[in-house]
Amino acid sequence: MTLLVDTTIATLFWICVGGILYTYFGYPLLVALLARLRPAPAPRAQSADLPSATLLIAAYNEEIAIEDKIQNSLAIEYPRERFQILIVTDGSSDRTPELAGRYAGRGIESTHQPERRGKMAAINRAMPQARGEIIVFSDANNFYQPDTIQKLVAPFSDPAVGAVSGAKVIQKGDGSLGESEGLYWKYESFIKKQESRLGSCTSAAGEILALRKELYAPPPDRVINDDFYLAMQVLRKGYRMVYAPEAKSSERVSLTAQDEIVRRTRINAGRYQAIALAKDFLPLNRPVLVWQIVSHKFLRPLVPFFMIAALLFNLLAVLLPPRGGFWTLGSPYGPIFLALQIAFYALALVGSRLQQHGGQSKLARALYLPTFLVNSNLAAFNGFLRFARGEQGHLWERIQRR
Repeated sequence: MTLLVDTTIATLFWICVGGILYTYFGYPLLVALLARLRPAPAPRAQSADLPSATLLIAAYNEEIAIEDKIQNSLAIEYPRERFQILIVTDGSSDRTPELAGRYAGRGIESTHQPERRGKMAAINRAMPQARGEIIVFSDANNFYQPDTIQKLVAPFSDPAVGAVSGAKVIQKGDGSLGESEGLYWKYESFIKKQESRLGSCTSAAGEILALRKELYAPPPDRVINDDFYLAMQVLRKGYRMVYAPEAKSSERVSLTAQDEIVRRTRINAGRYQAIALAKDFLPLNRPVLVWQIVSHKFLRPLVPFFMIAALLFNLLAVLLPPRGGFWTLGSPYGPIFLALQIAFYALALVGSRLQQHGGQSKLARALYLPTFLVNSNLAAFNGFLRFARGEQGHLWERIQRR
């Protein structure tokens, strides 16, 4: 090959590798460094009084989990005169509305609509009934500790705080799939802590997101990831969204690896939609936040394209051996990099097969990291295809959990 072609192939390869490394390692380390060098002021408590709060639970075909969720919610430690539990069901075809209705007069309010219009339509319908100053959004399959709500609403004593994200915890004992999910949420927790120290975190788990009712902005019907939209609207209005890691929500992992891929596919379709609608999502008047959102939320769904391109450029460099050494992928470096990539994907394939058979073996647990990374990016690529084809709507199907 000519020197120009050699350099072009190598440059494109290293750009792809750099994109992957920055997304997964560079940004978390950089935001941690900035948070240490120029931390934002901690939320300033101006009142010891707890605000009134509404726990708003959206449930669709959750007859298996809804009564456990109700009992969990009734055990929450919060002044009853300042706490409302409101369940909204939309289009459920099972006994969810009936089971929720049994608790009327026992601290549970519920509302049901036979027509299924989606989670956000249900929440929009329930909002006029929500009496709390703070709305805590939750799902039927997530369970709180008794003090979760108190810890979640504590930062709202600072008037600059408009939203608070709690911590999502995956219950232990679910094999390699559970371990990989648990590792992911620990990684996300680290990033959110650093972002919050810098000023605002840029994402929230929709099952443990609290915001001031006055800041609630109903997402358009077309929005797929409604929790991300709600959080971004708070940031666009100039408020902070902080992370409360001690406010925990636990859930079990998806029943199968395929269920988890389906769940992540729809989430990533929503991320591509957010990129396409960036002007409606980004707080453009806050450049540091824009950098955080792009680095944390918008680059991640692009990683599968970096991975595919890195493999193709590496293969091209091996088929058309370049001059030079390490940086130009000359021999033996090009073949070594290619062998490492192939081995990584092969290990992920083995891990995926083991997960399909329960994922309880030592080998499956040893392979959970490459398996999780490859499956996550496979889901991101599938999400892109579904978004590009217009196949991913705002109606989500319930995922079975262990």
